[in-house]
Amino acid sequence: MTTLNYLQGYSPQLLAQINTLIAENRLRAALEKRYPQIHDIRSDKALYDYTIALKNRYLKKSQPLNKVLYDDKITLKKQALGLHSYIAKNHGGKTKSKNEIRISSKLRYVPEPLLRMVVVHELAHLKEKDHNKAFYQLCCHMEGDYHQLEFDLRLWLTMLELEAQA
Repeated sequence: MTTLNYLQGYSPQLLAQINTLIAENRLRAALEKRYPQIHDIRSDKALYDYTIALKNRYLKKSQPLNKVLYDDKITLKKQALGLHSYIAKNHGGKTKSKNEIRISSKLRYVPEPLLRMVVVHELAHLKEKDHNKAFYQLCCHMEGDYHQLEFDLRLWLTMLELEAQA
């Protein structure tokens, strides 16, 4: 059995199905059938525009985003796909805050729904800082298939990891 780093905590039955796909060399084909195209959001500007469009659709009244970019320093080994940071600075009695979203550069070459899931996740942190019930409800409000997309992204990352080892 293969070690499935991105799929810890899933049921043994589901992991057995995934291991069968891997053993029969059918994981990529199964994922490509579900997601036949890779997105074309390659630049930081395109990612910013994409993220702002989602924010304006679902979170109009939330705090503004100052920066959205792909980041080469975010490693998937620590299972971080994106980071949301909130920086507050005090200038002469006035507090200025900045919200930034950084997405792993590895996500430049995934299907658009998988990128959208990560962007939605990071946008949800504008309203909910913790991964609690309200946070996941907000994620599902913005992306109805949130949990399925998260699982599929984990499968995609597993596929990439296995191909890199081959």
